[in-house]
Amino acid sequence: MFKRKFRVAGKILALGMALSMAVLVPSAQASFWNLSGGVVTHDPTIIKEKGSTWWSASTGQGIGMKFSTNGGKTWTDGLPIFAKPLSWWKNYAPNMTTNDVWAPDLEYYRGRYYCFYSVSEFGKNNSAIGLVSCSSISKGDWRDDGVVISSKYGRDKFNAIDPNLVVDAAGKPWLVYGSWFDGIHVVRLNQSTMKPAGSPTKIAYRSGGIEGPCIMYVNGYYYLFTSIGKCCNGVNSTYKIMYGRSKSVTGPYVDKNGKQLLSGGGSILDAGNSRWIGPGGQDVCKTGVSGNYSYTIARHAYDASNNGTPTLLISDLYFRNGWPTY
Repeated sequence: MFKRKFRVAGKILALGMALSMAVLVPSAQASFWNLSGGVVTHDPTIIKEKGSTWWSASTGQGIGMKFSTNGGKTWTDGLPIFAKPLSWWKNYAPNMTTNDVWAPDLEYYRGRYYCFYSVSEFGKNNSAIGLVSCSSISKGDWRDDGVVISSKYGRDKFNAIDPNLVVDAAGKPWLVYGSWFDGIHVVRLNQSTMKPAGSPTKIAYRSGGIEGPCIMYVNGYYYLFTSIGKCCNGVNSTYKIMYGRSKSVTGPYVDKNGKQLLSGGGSILDAGNSRWIGPGGQDVCKTGVSGNYSYTIARHAYDASNNGTPTLLISDLYFRNGWPTY
């Protein structure tokens, strides 16, 4: 009933390593990128490293990594961040599947690349958000920065999974996270330690499922993107990408009709189509320089033409009349 029935390790990963295919572009959505290569993924995050290399991390054994050297069009499977589990993970998720790491988030902040990620038990909020960082993704000089936030079944209402680093209008870091249990939360981070420096604020809730939050600040608004519905069931998945906006990183977030996301509101960005079922696990990436930024959204969807294989989709993302759109 909860997120993450999908496991990259196993037959899906085996299929992915063998798969070399182009992601076909629906004719009605020209902003979709044509992708090829290693495009099997789940909960992707993308970032463009200095130069021309794009990177994508995803749910899977040790955090699956992909890279592209031709502008994000052709993807190659690389080595995972973690060759083996870190010793402290099972202090927070004792029954987690070995080295199964969920929903990473790659971000660049103040001269360093950060990867927030989560370890958890399926169906319980015995979970922790961890952090590693490096000077260069290409070098792979990752440093274990330990646990950021944790939750415990029977003690906490929230679930410490699905992290996303947010940089506010003043250049200060925040972390948004959460899932079904008690919805979505955001907390201010200490910019030196990248650990919580205040109390969390609840910003979204939905009884039918909400997770995978991502916040991007654009032109005076904070836009909160989330996945709603159920994932991980192939072509039977009901995932959709939803959004709301706020003038403050701590909310309140409202949809296009003015309904608060704390009260079940939300406008739909992507509900999929006959081929791409259950889009979600999204990440929004900003590139360019001040005054000339471009925005890109990555997500997975289940390919109805390929046995429901979870596949990387990337699109240009625009903000028109104050709202996001392809």
